[in-house]
Amino acid sequence: MSTAPPASAPGTVRHRRQPADGRAVRGWLIDAWYRDDGIAGPPVRRRAWRIFLRSLPACVAVLAAAGVVRGRLAGPRLGADGWALLALVAGAAAVAAARAVRRSAHGRSARTAEQLEIGAIFVVLAAALAQLASTRGGEGPLFPLVYLTAAVAVSFLSLGVGLALVALAAALQVGVWWTADAPAGELPGVLARVGFILLFAVLYHAVLWARLAAARRNEQEAVDRRLRELDDRARELRLLAPRGLDRDVPGEERRGLLRGRAAAVQVEAAMAGAMEVAEAALRSHTCALFLLSADDRTLLLRECRSGSDHVSREPLPAGEGVLGSVLSRQGTVRLSGDIRSATYYEDGTRPRALVAAPLVDRRGGHVRGVIVADRLEDQPFGEADENLLTRVAAELFRAVESERILVGLQAERDEKELFYGAIEQLNRMSKTQEVFDAAIDVASRIVQLDFGAVTLYEPEEVRRPHRVVKAVTSSPQGFQVSELEGLRFSAHTGLVASAVRHGSALPGLGERLDRLRVFDEGTRLKGLGSIRVFPLRSGDQTMGTLVLGSRRLGSFEGDASRQLEVIALQVADALLRARLFEQTERLASTDGLTGLHNHRTFQSRLDEQLLLARRHGKKLSVVICDVDRFKSVNDAHGHPVGDLVLRGVGRVLAGEARGTDLVARYGGEEFAVVMPETDGEGALVIAERIRTRLEQTVFPTEAGPLRVTLSLGIATFPDDGSEKARLIEVADGCLYHAKRSGRNRSARAIDLSGGRTPC
Repeated sequence: MSTAPPASAPGTVRHRRQPADGRAVRGWLIDAWYRDDGIAGPPVRRRAWRIFLRSLPACVAVLAAAGVVRGRLAGPRLGADGWALLALVAGAAAVAAARAVRRSAHGRSARTAEQLEIGAIFVVLAAALAQLASTRGGEGPLFPLVYLTAAVAVSFLSLGVGLALVALAAALQVGVWWTADAPAGELPGVLARVGFILLFAVLYHAVLWARLAAARRNEQEAVDRRLRELDDRARELRLLAPRGLDRDVPGEERRGLLRGRAAAVQVEAAMAGAMEVAEAALRSHTCALFLLSADDRTLLLRECRSGSDHVSREPLPAGEGVLGSVLSRQGTVRLSGDIRSATYYEDGTRPRALVAAPLVDRRGGHVRGVIVADRLEDQPFGEADENLLTRVAAELFRAVESERILVGLQAERDEKELFYGAIEQLNRMSKTQEVFDAAIDVASRIVQLDFGAVTLYEPEEVRRPHRVVKAVTSSPQGFQVSELEGLRFSAHTGLVASAVRHGSALPGLGERLDRLRVFDEGTRLKGLGSIRVFPLRSGDQTMGTLVLGSRRLGSFEGDASRQLEVIALQVADALLRARLFEQTERLASTDGLTGLHNHRTFQSRLDEQLLLARRHGKKLSVVICDVDRFKSVNDAHGHPVGDLVLRGVGRVLAGEARGTDLVARYGGEEFAVVMPETDGEGALVIAERIRTRLEQTVFPTEAGPLRVTLSLGIATFPDDGSEKARLIEVADGCLYHAKRSGRNRSARAIDLSGGRTPC
């Protein structure tokens, strides 16, 4: 009996399953292969085409190298395959050169692989051309191309790439001989060519390197010469203090040199513009500006517009000729006729008309130079010309004055930034040692520092209350710790003691520095030209001193001294804050009775040590100990004696534990020790050492000597537990096991299982 299929619901569409045929499968494969994200889609084909084009020159180079080695390019009868190979390698060289030009135009340097590609192509091309013009295996007239290509590769590509290309050129020569089945008698000639390739490359590189080094040296000398000129110009215009260029000048003085040079450049530009205007307006033969030297004895030519090449570049005496007359009169001079006093021409040229005006500094009315204009024709200068030259001179010094103001404003801004930076740096310090380090660092930014020290005044040390807590000396590698660090000395002699007593800075005079007592009678500071001791005062309290020394004379004068006095005050305030911070931190982390770490510090440090032990796979042991029968000590002798015993136990624990161990008061008469990188056996040895030493310790009381003993429990990570709570629980259980077993002993977790008799 058949069952009719169920009727379709109204509105439904029934899809008939079509049998798969070959055309559908092929369509699916083609779609999967050639669609955009297919295996061979357009992006993949484009990428493959780019890779092919990029690698084509390298492939041609390899093919051509094989052809050279097999002698396919040897003349004079070159076949079609040889010409095709030569054309291919020449085309590859052209493509590689075009790529290099394009990279250079975009400001991108060639990578190592790109250098190897282009270098190899040109080495192979040179070898191919040399072989083309020679008999098989011989050296033809074009063989020097191989030498030249190897030399250029070593000189202009990176050293590793150049050496690889030289090795390629040599390998091609040896390969030609090897594949030609040539007699062994030709090998010396081949090796000679290889040797010449290497020698030529090395010599070419050495000559080029020497020339580049000479060019760099000349460039550096030109830069130094220009900097000296700028310094001289700045000093002539009083934009700089009269000192020489010092590349090692630190801090504010170095910035002053840079500001003076920048101002000198601006003044030079203003002078050049003013001289150009004066020359055009006065229709002069020569228009020159002479400035007085730093010692006011000579005049130096600084700007000149002249039709003559004989205007003197040498220093001229400031008191001679028409220029000297302008300086002495401090006013303008106008001459005409046969002028014999124009001494600024080397060849004795006599102008027929001349006008000169002084350059007067408005600060104090000092004359700083002379501006002069002359004519060779008999055309005297008029009063209008004289007024024009006077205005030009005034404008020149107005530009100088503007630069002076700008330099002063910049110096003031930099000084404020330095102070704000120093104050900010010192305010961030929370440790006394950080304050000591920052004091020397900040001072070295202000002056050239060759010696620096910080001393503390500790009046509780009656005999030697002064202590050097920081002392450094300069070296080419920077500051090094001085042997004076840690020195203690009395308060009776020396600059430091005097500065603390009087609360004021004390200078050291240069001619007496080698004999000067800065710290104590037996200490002398040698080789210094300046010393200054600044007291570290905070309110009415003098906490110590800042001792600074420099090899340069006068380093601590003027603004530098005032700046350092302010820095010393800031150092004192920072030191006071750091002491208060350390005291607060110490009170928060230590036990007030024993001076050991408190329970909170023990818990946090144990967390840290457990984290390190897990990370590095190390052992860690925890010891919890308890004073035996401590309640009877308090009942029999009183709590003061109990406190005395607890302090003594703390001293024994701290003295017998290692420097890497953490000793803490756990609570009441219980103590704890954290031992990093220590297994159970090692912890037991230290615990026994502590127990034995306490057993031998005698505490004096009114009732006679008193001895106490200690019971200790030991737990080890990870053997006895991997969590802090579990370790403390195991150590506490071992402690009570030790007490139940007779007290005055150490116990480990293994003792609880009966595997070992407690110690």
